[in-house]
Amino acid sequence: MSYLGLLRRPSVPRALGGSLIGRLPTAMTALAMTLTLRAHDADFRFVGMATAVLAVAGAVGGPVLGRLVDQRGQTNVLIVGALLSVCGTLVVALLPTEPVPVLLGAALAGAAAPPLEPCLRTLWPHLVGQDDVQRAYSVDAAAQELVFIGGPLLVAATVALGRPEAALILAAVLCLAGTAIMATSRPSRDWRGEPGRRDWLGPLRSRPLVLLFLGLAGAGAAIGGLNIVAVAYAERHQVPGGAGLLLALSACGALIGALVYGRRTWSLAATAQAVLFGVGLTVTYLLVATMATVWLMALICLSTGLFLSPLLVVSFTVVDTLAPEGTVTEAFAWLITLLTTGSALGSALAGVVLETSGPSPAAASTACCALIGVAFLLLCHLRPENRRRAAIPTTAG
Repeated sequence: MSYLGLLRRPSVPRALGGSLIGRLPTAMTALAMTLTLRAHDADFRFVGMATAVLAVAGAVGGPVLGRLVDQRGQTNVLIVGALLSVCGTLVVALLPTEPVPVLLGAALAGAAAPPLEPCLRTLWPHLVGQDDVQRAYSVDAAAQELVFIGGPLLVAATVALGRPEAALILAAVLCLAGTAIMATSRPSRDWRGEPGRRDWLGPLRSRPLVLLFLGLAGAGAAIGGLNIVAVAYAERHQVPGGAGLLLALSACGALIGALVYGRRTWSLAATAQAVLFGVGLTVTYLLVATMATVWLMALICLSTGLFLSPLLVVSFTVVDTLAPEGTVTEAFAWLITLLTTGSALGSALAGVVLETSGPSPAAASTACCALIGVAFLLLCHLRPENRRRAAIPTTAG
């Protein structure tokens, strides 16, 4: 099935469109919060604390909400989560000079953020059928890059036209609107998780899944490191558009990678593909450490995205296959949590190394984290139970 044919399937435009609208705040809230707090004379220490609270709360809340979805269905959890998250965002927008409300609002906004990504990924097999799910995951990964391109642009446009608080309010409106569109669709209302054994570990009782998540955390560290290294590089070189251009090129590379991957048929096992793409990602991020000339660095940044989306797409397949019964939504949420956590740790590591040794060692250090992640992906591929259940060829339709 072509991408256009897939997008014409019943309920796909509504589910995908609603999810994308509702996910835009994930690429807006931290930036809009930073600009809002700085506009009210908050120092960078408090700004960093508030954005960290937002990120940590989201990392913790995602799997919790994912478990609730597996147990109770999507619609109610998504809508209640969106309402609570919007309340938290509005507290920050309306009381930016009050430290305690800001921190509480950031915590609520992050912890209750509706798990639209995991929910959409659990719906794809029902929306397009198992034969086309690989291509649907590719569309999903490509669309995700549009979120990270469009979100910051919306913040920039809103701030240019008014006050930064308006960007936070816009993020709240988009969260509520997008969630309502997706959560009230028939596939979301009808979806119910499979019955399965309930325990506190949930999907983490699957050792191959844990290894996969650790591998993605390593990849996330390289991504987070690039955010810091790109800024340092742009300060030392005349880059048109600055660090934003370099990061946008990486996002464009990821968009291209997702679309190209989805058009091919792959005979390799899904877990073997994950290892292959992890190696490619590591190599491209090591190239960042060369601190090449501007135009060559632009090509390198473009290449960093080419392997990221295929790695994510094949990881979605592995999660869908290996998640214990009744835990698939939570498993997808854990994937996001580990990737996000790795990105945060990578940013922190790159910042420390950059201050002590410079941008080239900083880029190399986070690329080495990606290499460690490849080792975990290889261990995932070599697990005996993984060979029985997930080491099967994947096709893109």
